[in-house]
Amino acid sequence: MLHSTMYHLKPILTSVGNPLTLARIHALLILTGSLSRTPHAPAHLIAAYSRLEDIPAARSVLRTTSRPSILAYNSLLIALSRCGSPHQVLSLYRHLLSVGRPLPDSSTFTVSLKACAQLSDLSSGEEVRSHADSLGYSRDLFVCSSLVNLYAKCGDMEGAAEVFDGMPKRDLVSWTTMVTGFVNARQPVEAIRAYRRMRLDGVEEDGIVMVGLARACAELGDTRMGRSVHGRLIRLGMRMDVVVETCLVDMYAKNGEMEAAGMIFDRMRCKNVVSWSALISGYTQNGLAGDALQKLIEMQDHGFQPDLVALVSTSSACSQIGFLKLGRSVHGFIMRRMELECILGTALMDMYSKCGSLSSARALFDRISSRDSVLWNAMIASYGVHGRGRDALSLFLEMKDSELGPDDVTFSSLLSAFSHSGLVKEGRYWFGLMKKEFGIEPEEKHYACMVDLLARAGHLEEAHRLVQSMVIEPGIGVWVALLSGCHNHKKLDLGESIAKKVLDLNPDDLGIYSLVSNVYAAARNWDKVVEVRRVMKKFRTRKVPGYSLVEVNGKLHGFLMEDKSHPQYEKIVEMLERLDREMRKLGYVARTEFVFHDLEEEVKERMLCSHSERLAIAFGLLNTGPGTRIVVIKNLRVCGDCHDATKFISMIVNREIVVRDSKRFHHFRDGVCSCGDYW
Repeated sequence: MLHSTMYHLKPILTSVGNPLTLARIHALLILTGSLSRTPHAPAHLIAAYSRLEDIPAARSVLRTTSRPSILAYNSLLIALSRCGSPHQVLSLYRHLLSVGRPLPDSSTFTVSLKACAQLSDLSSGEEVRSHADSLGYSRDLFVCSSLVNLYAKCGDMEGAAEVFDGMPKRDLVSWTTMVTGFVNARQPVEAIRAYRRMRLDGVEEDGIVMVGLARACAELGDTRMGRSVHGRLIRLGMRMDVVVETCLVDMYAKNGEMEAAGMIFDRMRCKNVVSWSALISGYTQNGLAGDALQKLIEMQDHGFQPDLVALVSTSSACSQIGFLKLGRSVHGFIMRRMELECILGTALMDMYSKCGSLSSARALFDRISSRDSVLWNAMIASYGVHGRGRDALSLFLEMKDSELGPDDVTFSSLLSAFSHSGLVKEGRYWFGLMKKEFGIEPEEKHYACMVDLLARAGHLEEAHRLVQSMVIEPGIGVWVALLSGCHNHKKLDLGESIAKKVLDLNPDDLGIYSLVSNVYAAARNWDKVVEVRRVMKKFRTRKVPGYSLVEVNGKLHGFLMEDKSHPQYEKIVEMLERLDREMRKLGYVARTEFVFHDLEEEVKERMLCSHSERLAIAFGLLNTGPGTRIVVIKNLRVCGDCHDATKFISMIVNREIVVRDSKRFHHFRDGVCSCGDYW
């Protein structure tokens, strides 16, 4: 009878749901001696205690068993793994090795490798792998799958691929691990290759693989492949849960297809914080700041509080359009609900800087005690775009003496700050020390900053020699910086040769063609002027329209060139005409060369007067009190004529006028610009 009972021990123990009943069965097994006589009884008992989440009792069974089998050890290892105790799994595994018997088997190694993956402990994983290999498990499917997972979780995709390629058979789990591992390691091309190999191997994909592929397409910016993934998900009839749909929203958004992203989002029956954040982030990344901010409002109306991603994206959206009032509100929200760490701190600091409030950016920087290199670099760059080169240098010296020290991005920000401030001596000194003292090899961005610095200051021969000394091929940024210096300082012979090199690189910026045309015109090379202007006419069909934004009384107002739709248009025109008369008395002369149309001079002057930044400035003057600072955000570079005009206007109205264009900030006060005309 007892023998019959022992035969049915496993199903009996499996059916027990009461801890007291299990304890009585355990006591009976001890009293009858069956626990020690039946080889697998301890393992079944350990498994039963584990199902009831009584790990101490399960441990006690193993500890009191005189010669526990590997099945008993594995039962406890599995129990510890299921209750989320990877450290205890490895501790028990090492105890097993120390006693020498019984020998580990496939399950032992599989569970132990899973624990190493959970802890991202590659060193311990290598030890487990070595022991598994020595016992003949180097080609075991389960051990190999666990090894692939370990290497992938630790970011060692080379190690994962080595094990994977040596597997005698690959199942869906191992293929999925490879695809998602490459995605997580930011290797989207390899992820897509792995998927294609998987299909050739005859393995059908599942939802996890398809989500991984969608993420790879988002990372790669591959719209065609992304649509293919989306279509396959539909054809396979896979359940489009919130994870899959969110991933598709993110994929389309990162590929710039916001209409498709919005369509999927709108159809989602179950939205969460992640899906809202993906859409808001997509709008921000694609320059649709207004849509991003509208979605933030909708998100909160639906009862969701923004997370880190949404708040960073919202801060960036405020930066794009210079919406300081809303940016301050976002800052207040963060301070009330979250800890201000580096990611949020950097986003807010960048927002304050790009909205023209550099003092607020620095105050925020000073309040963050734990700073990473991104935060330091962002503050140095902020000083640079505001023309505060010496402040940028001072902060750089602080960073140099900190635990972090400067990196290649730091030097790029520093040299750019020198360029915007005309600090030639300082630029030469620190550029020379980059490799010598800090071991940082200059890249093209560093050369471009140095060439720009030297060329702006009139050291054109030195700048040209620096370009010729480059061990890497100079890109268009380097040549344009040199060409601009040639134009400004009337070095026309050198300028013409540089202009040819620029045209050979086929730039996609209308402003560059304008610069080339002006160089040829100054050199009286009219045939070349006609040739370049012909290219510019083709360009104008896809030219981004210039617009300017100004915040007045907490609201944003936008203006396009010659925009007559604004309710105060007539008053704006009157203000500009009055300012124009005052400016001419002070010596202002319109620079009509910045109008690229074959028109009468008078018409050109009227066109210059209706540039979007002029309309925004006039509106600001009309609707704010005396002495109020006006901040204008323009999406393109300010033209030379508007730059001159704003200097005169700042003197006439006795106000500070701040203009942020696509390159930098210009702080106009008393007829002078902070850029020192180094713009």
